[in-house]
Amino acid sequence: MKPLCKVILAPCLAALVLSSVHLAEAQPAKVYRVGVVFEGGPFYTVIDGLKDGLRELGFVEAKQYVLVIRDLKGDRNAAEGVSRSLERENVDVIYVVSTSVTTVVKRATSTVPIVFAVGVDPVVAGLIESFARPGGRLTGIHYLSDDVTAKRLEILKEILPGLRSVVTFYNPSNEFAVRAAKLAREAAQQLGVELVERRVSSVEEFRRSLNAFKAQDANAYFYTNDAMVSSQAQFIIDTARAKKLPTMFHEPSFVTQGALIGYGVSYNEVGRLSAKYVQRILTGTSAQNLPVESLSRLSLGVNLKTARELGLSIPQSFLFRADKVVE
Repeated sequence: MKPLCKVILAPCLAALVLSSVHLAEAQPAKVYRVGVVFEGGPFYTVIDGLKDGLRELGFVEAKQYVLVIRDLKGDRNAAEGVSRSLERENVDVIYVVSTSVTTVVKRATSTVPIVFAVGVDPVVAGLIESFARPGGRLTGIHYLSDDVTAKRLEILKEILPGLRSVVTFYNPSNEFAVRAAKLAREAAQQLGVELVERRVSSVEEFRRSLNAFKAQDANAYFYTNDAMVSSQAQFIIDTARAKKLPTMFHEPSFVTQGALIGYGVSYNEVGRLSAKYVQRILTGTSAQNLPVESLSRLSLGVNLKTARELGLSIPQSFLFRADKVVE
């Protein structure tokens, strides 16, 4: 009987092992779910950069991860409900663009890791303890924005030597936008330029205010760091061109959409650099062990077609310095 048992048992064990292997192979690989919260508009360029970066790291969309996108369409107040919903849905990580929205998402959630892309110092904003040791469930990319406000105004005045006043729009309920407006005000005073401030509390109010604005009330449009306003970049560009109003923006690629000048970091690069944080958190690294990185590479863009429409002549010396020139 013993030899017969062995003869029968061996094939059974082999079959059991083989079936276990087939069962393991049949189990689908985990597809990570990445919640994305942002105010829409040109911030989609950041999301495109995030996808590019994840692809470079070997993460294939729809196979290894999916993006659960929540476009706030310029309504920061919607971030609270959206982020709570994403946490209830058990997304693996939330990716957030802009300081004001990140602040809301942090406050509204309690357990989900958060990767941010912010233009305000995240320590000053109360998002992390330090760049080297974030100390919680948030980490990500800090890109220069407020820090180059004065330089943007200097560049604008170089192009428009007779510049006397610029108009800017921001939401007074956004503390970071208020802080940015203060920096713009101080820079304008140093350059002898009047900052015409328009306070708007919603996308609808902003659009009405810009439509009602008379070009003779200021020499140019100047961007103040406000995610709600940034979400309306194309509307600003189109309206300003119709009013023959020169524009200075914070993102160089906006010149391809018709802005006169853009000076700042690349939104696509912001997203691409964010990808490694998302990827590492998805594969098990805690956010508190991922130091925050600063992106300080600035680019200058100019649109010569827009300049011609405005009757402006751009100095050759300026064009030599530009990283992007649209003919």
